[in-house]
Amino acid sequence: MFKPTPNPPEADSTSPYESPNSKKLNEAAERALDHYLNPSALKAPVARKPSTMFMVAPDIKDEDLLAHTCESLAQASVMASDFAGYLQGPHRHTAMAIQQIVMLAELAVNRMLDNVAIPKPAPHS
Repeated sequence: MFKPTPNPPEADSTSPYESPNSKKLNEAAERALDHYLNPSALKAPVARKPSTMFMVAPDIKDEDLLAHTCESLAQASVMASDFAGYLQGPHRHTAMAIQQIVMLAELAVNRMLDNVAIPKPAPHS
């Protein structure tokens, strides 16, 4: 009987684990399986050490921090409002929304500052 198509060429079987990076692929597969099937086998995450390039001194009073935050938010509100003046359409609306969110945060910080600056009297028993 005549066969219209030739047999496929004989080739070596290829597997992703037989490549030069087979060790990397195997390790990645093991990590993925451990992540989903055996989370206790994973190493504990390394504690992140924050950068000390810009650091707030730990001995600053809460009232001073709130006052500085309030001033920074006021400046950000003014900058967003000024920037919105250069924009039109939806971009202007977005900038004004950002300005409004900053202003609301400024109001909240002002309220906190009022609460810190004026301690409430203790209730009489």
